[in-house]
Amino acid sequence: MNNLKIGMVGLDTSHCIAFSELLNDQNHPNHVYGGEVVIAYPGGSQDFKLSYSRVEGITNKLSEEFGIKMSASIEEVGESADAIIITSVDGRVHLEQFNQIASFKKPVFIDKPFTVNYEKAKQIWEIANKNDIPLMSSSSLRYAEELQNIVNSSNSIIGADSYGPMKIEESQPGLFWYGIHAVEMLYTALGKGCKSVQATTNNDYDLVVGEWADGRIGTVRGNRKGNNQFGTLIHQPNTTLFADGQKGTKPHYASLLEQVMKMFKTGISVIDLEETVEIIRFIEAANESRKTEKKVEL
Repeated sequence: MNNLKIGMVGLDTSHCIAFSELLNDQNHPNHVYGGEVVIAYPGGSQDFKLSYSRVEGITNKLSEEFGIKMSASIEEVGESADAIIITSVDGRVHLEQFNQIASFKKPVFIDKPFTVNYEKAKQIWEIANKNDIPLMSSSSLRYAEELQNIVNSSNSIIGADSYGPMKIEESQPGLFWYGIHAVEMLYTALGKGCKSVQATTNNDYDLVVGEWADGRIGTVRGNRKGNNQFGTLIHQPNTTLFADGQKGTKPHYASLLEQVMKMFKTGISVIDLEETVEIIRFIEAANESRKTEKKVEL
């Protein structure tokens, strides 16, 4: 398969438009080759305004501007497409949606958050393993260009401190809504292996301290007041380097989609799924610590 037919599930986030532009518009300056979105299921969560209020506008745009076929069922998307992107903005529905397409055994990318529940994250992982489904999930901030450049050229990283906006949405608890971006940047630098977290929080800020099994310390600072910038300090034995989350020669979405397309075609994700599941547990533990003010073991 040279040009994959891609299906999209959940048209309630701006990511749907960004992904479709990059994949379907060959004249886009950052066009990602290898496939195009041809069919989509609008979906939407009726108890989440930031979901249901967006569906109609995004559905109309994708249909009218890109000629994407709209389906009445997730199963039709699973059957018709060569690969599937679950873009539903509501992480609560990802397990159910993944279950509905798992039997087709097509490669799947789940946009952030993978889930908003560790047990559900493990269930998705188990279903994927049982059915040999290539699976990947990530925030686009993992592919911030300066972050990738520093991490890929580092022989040793002894710690990291990431930061970013951390707006809270009730249905996507704690760090799952926006905090996941800074957590993903931290894990890009340190990898899996966190053993405990402790959070400090007030109305304006969060600070989450994670301790890795090998003794390294990583922190996530979340801002609800002040700037909305992303970044990471990466500590090495002889220096500390700063990765600006805003800088790059192309959009983070394009760099993310390039890796997604590789996974779709090779069946191999560059991101360890065990790390993805641990990120969900990290956030869940951080959310617990925000309430109890105690250290939580992963």
